[in-house]
Amino acid sequence: MSAAPSSGPHTAAAVIARALKARGVDRVFGLCGGHIMPIWMALDAQGIGIVDVRDERAAVYMAHAYGETSGRPGIALVTAGPGVTNATTGIANAHVARAPVVVLSGTAPQPQMHRGALQDLDHVGLLRGITRLARTVRVPAQVPQALDEAFAAAVGDGGSEPGPVFIDFPTDVLRAEVPLAVQLAEHERRRPALEIAPDPAAVAQAVELIARARRPLVIGGRGARTAGLELAAFLDATGALYLDTGECKGVIRDDHPSLVNAMRGAVMGDADLVVTVGRKLDFQLGYGSPAIFGAPAWLRIADNAAELRDNRRGEAELFATPRRALHALTAAMGKRENAIDLDWQQRLRRGHAERSSQLAASMATAPDGADGFMHPNRLLHEVQRAIGDDATVIADGGDFLSFARVGMRCSAYLDPGALGCIGVGTPFGIGAALALPGKTVAVLTGDGAFGFNAMELDTAVRHRVPVLVVVANNGAWQIEVHDQTTTHGKVVGTRLQRADHAAMARAFGAHGERVEHTSALPAALARALEAVRAGRPALLDVLVSGEPKSSDAKSGLAWVPDLQPLAAWDALERDWRAGPSA
Repeated sequence: MSAAPSSGPHTAAAVIARALKARGVDRVFGLCGGHIMPIWMALDAQGIGIVDVRDERAAVYMAHAYGETSGRPGIALVTAGPGVTNATTGIANAHVARAPVVVLSGTAPQPQMHRGALQDLDHVGLLRGITRLARTVRVPAQVPQALDEAFAAAVGDGGSEPGPVFIDFPTDVLRAEVPLAVQLAEHERRRPALEIAPDPAAVAQAVELIARARRPLVIGGRGARTAGLELAAFLDATGALYLDTGECKGVIRDDHPSLVNAMRGAVMGDADLVVTVGRKLDFQLGYGSPAIFGAPAWLRIADNAAELRDNRRGEAELFATPRRALHALTAAMGKRENAIDLDWQQRLRRGHAERSSQLAASMATAPDGADGFMHPNRLLHEVQRAIGDDATVIADGGDFLSFARVGMRCSAYLDPGALGCIGVGTPFGIGAALALPGKTVAVLTGDGAFGFNAMELDTAVRHRVPVLVVVANNGAWQIEVHDQTTTHGKVVGTRLQRADHAAMARAFGAHGERVEHTSALPAALARALEAVRAGRPALLDVLVSGEPKSSDAKSGLAWVPDLQPLAAWDALERDWRAGPSA
């Protein structure tokens, strides 16, 4: 039998709680369990808020969104065994998104390990491939240093890639005392993020590329989030055109003249210089293939190698904190004239303005479908009018996410990201709303995606999280079962019912309304936002038509709806099959 829990000030659990508080942690997202009770109790004793959730996956999602929107790592606390396995999807999502998350857990007492103890599982072996650091701390004296290392790894200090870290502690270690000699202030001190200055020689090389470029394009990524002012100044100074991505939507305002999202395909194909700012060239950008980008020069800017040289190497590469690199480039350009093709620049700007105006007009007047239900774009138009352009938007789902990504304006944005992990919407919204008190946070989700974590509405109610959740309910999720007895393999199956999600919200104590007609939507939005301003979560269950398809759904190619995507992907496949040119 294990010793009774100790509540002394020098137990490992108490040291962990003090270290979190010293680093500015004000809340932890988790689900209670026996293996983590010492930490849970120590956090409470330190006055650190605990947001208790309904599923560990949601705890990590909330920590993810909290970290991305607060600027400091989000903390999740999950118990052993199924607590960790439940959390694994959230950890994998943070891994792909490069989100700063620290996940803490417990494990069986050391004398009971490998003997069939309750929830005895090799957590570290399970998670090593999807974390920046995974470690079991078996010696109480190593607790302070291990936490220090975990926080540094999560934020990518020193030029490593940021992302989730995982540390667990046997319960006998949590109850043991940490020697006073190793409880050093240096391990608890809140430290500013390390910044990397750009190499002057690399800056000079990059300036030459920029100065002679006639059709320069900047693509923002994760690295642009903390470089908004410097990025805007760089775009103004160089006249380069700009594309945002889901990693940095809202960093550059929608009316900035350089932003040409509506001409995405054309500008990527025409550019003779492409500058990436903390952005991987993943599938959403065609891996940087000549089939999509032609033959531009590349300038890569990033504070970690993973975003600096994946798929395409740069003629110049700036390994530096992106905001410092952009500031240095703008300063080095000075009053130097560039060679930009003004006709090209203005043509794409006009094209973007025209397409954007057409989209806005079509959203405002989008007719109901033949099934009598609202068009998703009309729903988004009314939401935009209600929340304004300065809200934080969380988009989730399949096709509805694509409508929202294209149609919504916002100051900050999160979505499932490159892992495509639908179901993040409600927990992301809770994490973001807690990180951004006083700011409107709106979750825009399809009904299928909402179902993954719908129970977290209960969490929002219990913790009085003022978040708006709008469910686009088209009942369109269908399991395809092919009838092999027919010649063409006819698809038979069942669709989701148009369940009354608003009734569920009311059952939990949230404000909930079902909206069946467009005419009722503005007033319903006003009532929902009034509830949010009063500190309550609110949900609108809006019946929408399942007939409209987004450009992504039609093409199967995200981010480049105007590129004749099927032809582009055929060309990309030919590149892969052909191999190196002779």
